[in-house]
Amino acid sequence: MHEHIEHQTVWGWVIPVTIAAIISILYLRAAARALTSRGNKWPKHRSLFFLMGMGMLAVAGLPPMMMWAHHDILGHMAQHLLIGMFAPVFLVRGVPLTLLLKSLSAAKARYVVGILRNDAVGAISHPIAALLLNIGGMYLLYLTPLYALSLSNTFVHHFVHVHFFMAGYLFCWSIAGQEVIGKRPSVPLRAWVLFVGIAAHAFLGKYMYANILPDGTPFSGTAIREAAKAMYYWGDLAELILAAFFFWDIALGSYTVQKQRVLNAMMLLR
Repeated sequence: MHEHIEHQTVWGWVIPVTIAAIISILYLRAAARALTSRGNKWPKHRSLFFLMGMGMLAVAGLPPMMMWAHHDILGHMAQHLLIGMFAPVFLVRGVPLTLLLKSLSAAKARYVVGILRNDAVGAISHPIAALLLNIGGMYLLYLTPLYALSLSNTFVHHFVHVHFFMAGYLFCWSIAGQEVIGKRPSVPLRAWVLFVGIAAHAFLGKYMYANILPDGTPFSGTAIREAAKAMYYWGDLAELILAAFFFWDIALGSYTVQKQRVLNAMMLLR
């Protein structure tokens, strides 16, 4: 079945896994050298989260996973969940952008920040835009012939993976990212977008199950329904983790503000 794509899956894993390993090493070196040299300690949980995310990406690119994803739509769904949902959540919590900026010289850091504060970047990273790119991309893939095309077209196959990762990362960053560049959308707006995303993703899973979608694939109806179930249940788990980080930050922020108010009051009493 689609011999050309099969050949790609045998050797295609080398590049993504190697990139994941190199990025992980660079991240750890930057955390150990750039920050500790300035007297700051990089929180270990951030490194742990980042490595968890990179590990998930590496697993998604291993030959057994890639072959499973090509021959079984359930394998594709597992790969999609790793690349587009679970890995981005943990990578975002590793705050790699903060580490990058702290590791650069002041001039280079200002240049990067200038790019990130560009109006176009701000527009595409807005929670609503990120939602449309992320969840909208899923609807486009599974409710049109695009998924069937990805099974036989190498470019589309890889483009889908890249889009899922970038859109997933952007969505997670817009909701629960701890790196704020420019004006941050309000908590109510981000909460609303988060819950709309959860509902839209759950609806897609149910719709695929009920209508045996996507069409035009060599997979049986039973296999497609198993994949839809995996999307529904495991997707919910990834979104619950994202929601937990989101509300944890809100609670921690409220606690920090209240603590500062108490300290200010104590200073006034002296």
